[in-house]
Amino acid sequence: MAQINFGGVLENVVTREEFTLDKAREVLKEETVAVIGYGVQGPGQSLNLKDNGINVIVGQRKGGKSWDKALADGWVEGKNLFDIEEACKRATIIQYLLSDAGQIASWPVIKPYLTKGKALYFSHGFGITFHEQTGIIPPTDVDVILVAPKGSGTSLRRLFVAGKGLNSSYAIFQDATGKAKDRVLALGIAVGSGYLFETDFKKEVYSDLTGERGILMGALAGLFEAQFNILREKGHSPSEAFNETVEELTQSLMPLVAENGMDWMFANTSVTAQRGALDWKGKFRDATAPVFKELYESVASGKEAARVIKEGSKPEYRENLEKELKEIRESELWQAGAAVRKLRP
Repeated sequence: MAQINFGGVLENVVTREEFTLDKAREVLKEETVAVIGYGVQGPGQSLNLKDNGINVIVGQRKGGKSWDKALADGWVEGKNLFDIEEACKRATIIQYLLSDAGQIASWPVIKPYLTKGKALYFSHGFGITFHEQTGIIPPTDVDVILVAPKGSGTSLRRLFVAGKGLNSSYAIFQDATGKAKDRVLALGIAVGSGYLFETDFKKEVYSDLTGERGILMGALAGLFEAQFNILREKGHSPSEAFNETVEELTQSLMPLVAENGMDWMFANTSVTAQRGALDWKGKFRDATAPVFKELYESVASGKEAARVIKEGSKPEYRENLEKELKEIRESELWQAGAAVRKLRP
């Protein structure tokens, strides 16, 4: 492991130079990896594994949209595409990549195939951490491991094709065979991670749920709406309000932050922008800190998990979700966004 200084704190990380792809292939050469689920993470992880020479198969309910997507991606029925039960039967490592609600519903199907010596792999700590609500309690004689790419499966695949990697966390919940660490690191490298940093199942899900509801999605969407709305109320056009709120951030500034850091981005803007940003960032930090604290406590208490399980298990969930998404899509903010995107050269 390499020891890296993260803001004054030394952390151990695993790089692709230390744990090479050749080593990953050696560790996994006798394994059959079954990717169960072909939704958010399944396509990217399974295709990357296949392209990296790992013996991987896909398990999915036949006849649905995800089955058809797997066929379109080149998976072949009876060769490396099977129904869930057959894939689990053939596997030595079961990558459980269904949605959280899907994992709960399918657990009675999966559990009988978790025989001694196999490994159960997650990309989210939800099912294990909130086992009292999910009912997901693995047998004691299997490895239980996690690799959580810090981004969507689409991003994982896109970066892999470009010869890059998406950073991932890894964790070991249960080492029944003595091989869990080699297995999880090999899988982490083989799915296309840039580097791997250690966590545990609880920390992964706490940080992930906080991030999704916070900066990554919920807070960002809320801030977009707040600024866009105030600009519109003050007489600015939809185009001007959208460009100043979303377009400049996503197309210009965030790539610079990603490449060089916030300090570099501040240093390379006008004095007017520098001074305003530095003067106001503390106000936004202090105003939102109580919301983030409330959010983290809601996650840690299990309230967020309970809501996800309750809402996700409703038969009408997808229908209600589409109504919520339609409201966002048809708002002036995102209608303006659609128009701006069409005008991009």
